[in-house]
Amino acid sequence: MNIKRFLVLFLSSYGCFLSAQEKAVDTIYIFDSQMNKVKQFHPVKIINTDDVEKNSSNLSELLRFQSSIYIKENGRGATSSPSFRGTTAQQTSFVWNGINVNSNFLGQGDVNNISLFGYDQIGIKAGGGSVTYGSGAIGGSIHMDNSLSFNRGFYGALFSEAGSFNTYNNFVKGSYSNDKFSFKASGNYAVSENEYEVSKNPKNYINRNGEYYNTNFNIAAAYKLAPNHQISWISEWFNGQQNFPILFESETKTKYQTQNVRSLIAWDWNTTKLNNSFKAAYTEENFEYFNDIDRPKFSSGTGRNYILKNDFNYFLNSKWNFNIIGEYQLNKGEGYGSGIDKVNRNMASVAGLVRYLPTLDLRLEAGIRKDFVGITQSPLLFSFSGKWNAVDWYNLGLSISRNFRAPSFNDLYWKPGGNENLKPETSYQFELRNQFKVGDFKLSLVPYYLDIRDMIRWLSTSFGYHSPVNTDHVRSYGVETQVQFTKRFGKHFLNIGLGYTYTNSQDLEKKKQLMYVPFHKFNGNIDYQYEFIKVYAQGLFTGLTYTDSNEKKSEALKEYFVMNAGVGVTILKNYTLGFKVNNIFNQTYYTMFAYPLPGRNYSVNLNINF
Repeated sequence: MNIKRFLVLFLSSYGCFLSAQEKAVDTIYIFDSQMNKVKQFHPVKIINTDDVEKNSSNLSELLRFQSSIYIKENGRGATSSPSFRGTTAQQTSFVWNGINVNSNFLGQGDVNNISLFGYDQIGIKAGGGSVTYGSGAIGGSIHMDNSLSFNRGFYGALFSEAGSFNTYNNFVKGSYSNDKFSFKASGNYAVSENEYEVSKNPKNYINRNGEYYNTNFNIAAAYKLAPNHQISWISEWFNGQQNFPILFESETKTKYQTQNVRSLIAWDWNTTKLNNSFKAAYTEENFEYFNDIDRPKFSSGTGRNYILKNDFNYFLNSKWNFNIIGEYQLNKGEGYGSGIDKVNRNMASVAGLVRYLPTLDLRLEAGIRKDFVGITQSPLLFSFSGKWNAVDWYNLGLSISRNFRAPSFNDLYWKPGGNENLKPETSYQFELRNQFKVGDFKLSLVPYYLDIRDMIRWLSTSFGYHSPVNTDHVRSYGVETQVQFTKRFGKHFLNIGLGYTYTNSQDLEKKKQLMYVPFHKFNGNIDYQYEFIKVYAQGLFTGLTYTDSNEKKSEALKEYFVMNAGVGVTILKNYTLGFKVNNIFNQTYYTMFAYPLPGRNYSVNLNINF
């Protein structure tokens, strides 16, 4: 395998293909310099902008219908959290353009306080990834990625949607690029009264006080200083409010407001022998909780992160690649009425990865990482991955890794109850990927095993308050299966994707399934296009889901099947009118105890490209 083929395989890590003469070819620049390297060894499901528009209500809906992740949502648009392979929300890492953006306070991300629009693609990677992406990447990671292109001129798009429950969603973006400069900006505003009614015995449920809105802006730019040097910048601003649903009219109405800022500057240096990407980033989260929407805030907090990250790649020859990643963070937190005054934490890490390609059909990668997280003693992490294209119709993949999650600010410093002696949660993971391809069919079969230790639980104390301790030992195993069929015949295009997940995740002390981890989940998506008409259908089945730690069936969420469908008609090439029906069969279903999601609902949309 010659050097040029090696570079085509790996230099996509910077979105730049280089020729043997070190002359950059105009293409797409991706801010997450690690993502395309990750794809060479691990399957990453990519959701593009067309797929986003099918589930445009919020990120929770998108992940529920288009991935294997289980999403807990306290009513449509309200607080929402993910569960990857039977793990907790804190064990899922949210990564924005290569930067981990989980909350300093909670150690997780609220899915519905992350914008759905504004990203060029959303990537979903199941399995541990702490060597690359750090704390929290135990069950999996969700990647919100942006890119910039060169030599494309001007491009603009508008998406506008109106739906049931007085829901409105508008998104606009524009970009301009020439051979040296690229610029992109976008904005999104979503709002809903969200007062839906669901049939329920003995009395119908009304989603009272369910209003929400959010606004998101993104700006990005890149400039080529020289053939091998490029600087880039991207910033995002998010502002949102969620009213928390009440079950009875007599309850006091509450709400939650959040404002997030993320900004990143990068300098990339690329040659045929080495690549280096240096990033300086700033992220900020602000929240305010109102225990009575008509009174001043009850509590609030601000978390600030100052981040320096360097990703260095050296290509010894066509078979050997060495990658060193160093990162430093200063985490700051300040609370009001939330139990935390002012806290600071220094975090640093260094990771090394070696990639070996002995033949065109065999790839191997090994990595280690050491983190230094404030007062927390962090373990030495490792990973090993391999991919073998055994025959034309079958390839085999293997991953073994040790991953971790550092305690959050709430875990350490909450008053009263914070525990500064907590150990990080750690996990050992094994997965075996089997991928088959016959004609237009692709089948993926991935059994996995997770052993998670020192899980942090908040338990009651003799002093009358709760405090976190390392107690749980959890074993999770299962299988993820994906079937895809893609066929183009004449003016017809058909794409079918089916997925099934079995998850057994138990507390080894109780020998019981963890709460909010269904044993079975099935999802399917079918797309058909004929000339200017597109039609799609989605199906989601979720099995029995326990809502307590004792497998009490009387309080479990019953299994359900939900189906959506939509149609789009393109007029004059640049205008597309769409119509969607969600929950066609008007199924009553829950992802969180006591808070059903909407029955049958509708939306219409207009998409303009110019």
